[in-house]
Amino acid sequence: MSRVLITGGAGFLGSHLADLMLARGHEVVAMDNFITGDPANIAHLFGRPGFSFIRHDVTNFIYVDGPLDYILHFASPASPIDYLQLPIQTLKVGSLGTHKALGLAKAKGATFLLASTSETYGDPLVHPQREDYWGNVNPVGPRGVYDEAKRFAEAMTMAYHRFHGIPTRIVRIFNTYGPRMRLNDGRALPAFMGQALRGEDVTVFGDGSQTRSFCYVSDLCEGIYRLMLSGEVNPVNIGNPVETTILEFAKRVVALVGSGVKIVHRDLPVDDPKVRQPDITRARNLLGWEPRVNLDDGLKWTLEDFRRRIGGKS
Repeated sequence: MSRVLITGGAGFLGSHLADLMLARGHEVVAMDNFITGDPANIAHLFGRPGFSFIRHDVTNFIYVDGPLDYILHFASPASPIDYLQLPIQTLKVGSLGTHKALGLAKAKGATFLLASTSETYGDPLVHPQREDYWGNVNPVGPRGVYDEAKRFAEAMTMAYHRFHGIPTRIVRIFNTYGPRMRLNDGRALPAFMGQALRGEDVTVFGDGSQTRSFCYVSDLCEGIYRLMLSGEVNPVNIGNPVETTILEFAKRVVALVGSGVKIVHRDLPVDDPKVRQPDITRARNLLGWEPRVNLDDGLKWTLEDFRRRIGGKS
C-alpha cells in the first residue's frame, strides 16, 4: 500500500482526492493550515484506517515521519476572492510552498504531482487551449499573483525534475465543481447557486458572453489519479471540453434551483479571461481519460449539497 501526502488536503479538491486515494487502497496524509481549507471537508475521514492529518503551513519546512510514495501539492488559495484578499500568501505557497514540497519529494524519493491551473494560459489568444500554448498573462494585474505563482511552480517542478531527476507530474486544472465547494468562494457556480438558493439576484459579470468549461469533481480526480500513476512529465490539461457562456450557465443554475430570481449584470473584473476551454487530446491519448459526468447530473448532485448546507442558514 503506497503512502500519499496531499497538501491542501482539507480543500475542495484535496478532500475529494483523499477520498479517492483511500478508496483505492492508499494511505493518505492530509496537510492543511485551514487558510482556505475547511476541517468539515475531511471530518468524515478522522478515525478511518490509513488516514492521518497534519496541520501545517507548507511555506515552512515540511516534516512528515515515515516513507512517502507520492506528494500531491494542492495547497493554494484558488478563487478570485481568495487570491485578491490573500495576494502574498498566494505567491508564497506557489513559490516557497512548492519549493518545500519538492524538497520533501527529493528527500523521500517520492513522485511529485503539482496542481497547476488553466490560469497559466491567462486571457488566451489560442482557443481551445493546448498544453504547448505559453499563455497571455498580465504579471502586474490583480490576478497575476495566482497566475504567476502557478507558472513559477511549474518552472520549479520542471527544474527539480531535470536537475535532481525527481519523477514529477503537472496537471493543469480547468473549472471544476461539485459538493464541498466553499459557499462564498466567489467562483461562478457557488456564487450563482448560493444567490439563487437565498432568493437573491444572480450576479453575472460583464454581458456574460465569456465562456468556461465545467468539469465535475469525480471526473477531475480520476484524471489526476491516472496522471499520478503515469510516466508523463509534461503538463496535462484535465477538464471538460464542453464550453458554455457564463450567462447560459447562470440561466441553467437559476432554472435548476427554481427560485425565479433575476439575473443582474456587474462590471467585468480586470483581466477576466474571455474564453476557457481545454484541449484534452493529450489526456485522452496518454491517460485514456475523458469526463463522463454531464452537466445536468453534476449540477443536480451539487445542488443537493448546497441545499443541505445553505438550508440551515436561510
